[in-house]
Amino acid sequence: MILKMPRSHVEINYSHALGYSHYINYFTPQTHMNRGYITGYINVKNQTIPRVTSEIKTADFGGAVMVRWGFGRDRYMVAPGLYAIGAPGSTSDVFVTSNYKLSFDHLRKNLKEDDAWILVLDTNGINVWCAAGKGTFGTQELISRIRLVELETIVNHRRLILPQLGATGVASYKVKEETGFNVLFGPVRASDIKRFIKEGYKADKEMRKVKFDFIDRLKLIPNDFLYGKFYLSGAVVIVLILSLLNSDGISLSHISDQGSKAALIASLAYLSGIVLTPMFLPYIPGRYFSLKGLFTGSLIFMIYLLFFSTSHNLAVIISWLFIVMAISSFTAMNFTGSSTYTSLSGVRKEMKIFIPVQISLGVAGILLQLAGKLIK
Repeated sequence: MILKMPRSHVEINYSHALGYSHYINYFTPQTHMNRGYITGYINVKNQTIPRVTSEIKTADFGGAVMVRWGFGRDRYMVAPGLYAIGAPGSTSDVFVTSNYKLSFDHLRKNLKEDDAWILVLDTNGINVWCAAGKGTFGTQELISRIRLVELETIVNHRRLILPQLGATGVASYKVKEETGFNVLFGPVRASDIKRFIKEGYKADKEMRKVKFDFIDRLKLIPNDFLYGKFYLSGAVVIVLILSLLNSDGISLSHISDQGSKAALIASLAYLSGIVLTPMFLPYIPGRYFSLKGLFTGSLIFMIYLLFFSTSHNLAVIISWLFIVMAISSFTAMNFTGSSTYTSLSGVRKEMKIFIPVQISLGVAGILLQLAGKLIK
């Protein structure tokens, strides 16, 4: 799900023109990170502006892998302000992005061999799309940042290029009224920037399309996988307790065989919702993520039944089906906050419909499990 990350960095006084010390002071022990992307500094209009490289180095790649798995996510940011890439001048384009380092890195690597300015907004380390929805990649922050870096003294044109996914947070007419700068919304993907500029700062339909393809979905799975680890732990504990029960009461002798199978089926149900559903999202029947999770959960249960289950008790078999479907549906629903397919109102509607279904399946599964094991 989309979460608001805590603000763990210090506030900076930008009442004066940004200088070298402002960038250095921004990074505290709490926001320590490798800054090898800064290769030097240039002086423009009495301002000292960091120059960054378009090269993605090993440290950048390693940091991206770690943050994809959820490690250091709330600290993976760059200082807001103005950056130079190449040897920009007064006529060079100004690109606007968030201070989430993955967003910053993706932009600068696609500006290779270009001379440009990068204006980084303070979005609390959240990517452009999510920050636009929250308002941190927004009109007021953009206006304030333009004034703080005195952008009008750096460039002699009045053109800003913003990512299309930030459009929901920025009122371009207000930015124009307050600063004189015109907002142009560029392509969805930074990889199309060069073509966007070449075609006269115009984006065709292909550039405007949000694809969210297999690779895009795959990149989001690791973080969601670890984020939901407590759901998995809770499910495993519940099914382990159920595995100890039989018609004679509680038997610890079942923990080895029945317990391991119970833990396996709970883990498979979790993988069904958190991994398989996002991977094959467009190909699974149904509109709602929760419904898709029910389908994948049913499939996983059939595979389990075919290869692992030795129970001949119909009540127990059906109970496992219900439990697997409940876990898979619930964890699949959590991916709604990571996708481009849903809106806040859509998520609320889905939760209102399917959470009662998931609870009902889970409770029915537990009761059937108890009935099948305790009733002789």
